[in-house]
Amino acid sequence: MKIQQIRNATIILELGDNRVLVDPMLARKGALPSLRFFKDRQRNPTVELPEGTHEVLQSITHCLITHCQKGHFDHLDRAATRWLKQRQTPVICTPHDAAHLAKLGLNVQPLPEGHREPTPFLGGVIRSVRCTHGEGVVGRLMEHGVGYLIELPGEPSLYLAGDTILTPGVRDFVRQHQPQVSVIPAGGARFDVGGDIIMGVSDVLEFTRLCAGTVIANHLEAINHCPVTRAGLARAARDAGSAERLLIPADGEVLALA
Repeated sequence: MKIQQIRNATIILELGDNRVLVDPMLARKGALPSLRFFKDRQRNPTVELPEGTHEVLQSITHCLITHCQKGHFDHLDRAATRWLKQRQTPVICTPHDAAHLAKLGLNVQPLPEGHREPTPFLGGVIRSVRCTHGEGVVGRLMEHGVGYLIELPGEPSLYLAGDTILTPGVRDFVRQHQPQVSVIPAGGARFDVGGDIIMGVSDVLEFTRLCAGTVIANHLEAINHCPVTRAGLARAARDAGSAERLLIPADGEVLALA
């Protein structure tokens, strides 16, 4: 298994002969609106795609979406929608998102109802895991989406957490399944009001303590409402004794996971 960090939540999974693009945001730097309104009103994304991204994308065989409605352009933006539509790349998603994506002209291949149970996927199985994309008033306005647990023969089990804070449900899931590789959102995103809507430093460190496998942090340094930095997270992981199991890839970096 190889995982390439592209930018923010966008990654590419190399799973045997398949290359799966996850939550694509392909816009140029500054092409999308700010997610803050009273301070730090920098437009998004705050960085360009890493060099060579468009060449790497030519090998994509599938796309996997965790959530995409209610303005979540950082998981599927217009540039990515145009690219997927032009290529008619198979887009795997939940039944909840299927109709929305079909209206955009995408080649939608929704998971069946009851997708929290193992479902056939690329020669193995996939199941969804509930996300909580913030709590309180802000949480009620969010599109909560899902994460995915992917289990393929000959590959490490892989948990894509999706956009979630560290809830009791996520803790219980990790304790029960102990994924060998987990990709988690680590940017501590928040709007001008309300609390975090994805994991921040403390949640990431606790997740790493709960999970015996390798943890990969993304959702960093690309969207203006995510204050956590790679350097700050790495420093906190060293202080907590978690640095060996918490990987913090740069944009464009490829991780090979046995």
